[in-house]
Amino acid sequence: MRNVYPLFLLLLLPACATIIDGRSQEIMVNTNPPGADCDLVRNNEVVGDIPKTPGSVYIEKTKYDLTIKCNKTGYEAATYMDKSGSAGATWGNIVLGGLIGWGVDSATGSDNKYDSPVNITLNKK
Repeated sequence: MRNVYPLFLLLLLPACATIIDGRSQEIMVNTNPPGADCDLVRNNEVVGDIPKTPGSVYIEKTKYDLTIKCNKTGYEAATYMDKSGSAGATWGNIVLGGLIGWGVDSATGSDNKYDSPVNITLNKK
């Protein structure tokens, strides 16, 4: 019976990033000055909104970049491109879990991550 335990652990290795990092991520946005309204846009669709910075929002992770657009009365609009990168658990999963684990992570978006926190400066008009 003790020999079954290591085999059970091996079954958990595929989709390591899905288990460790999950399919969603909290994005924290700080602005200077605070109090801006920020939209998180991906593929021309708003996927999250922070009505007053500093603040955060949970979004589903994908391989597509986010554009964070912030506005505040009396200031010029500011944008930040938050690039989708590889989550750290992905590389361990490729080595230990092979193509099956990587495929599961890629299909769920779990093998991606965004920068957080994000700091954006708005300039006066």
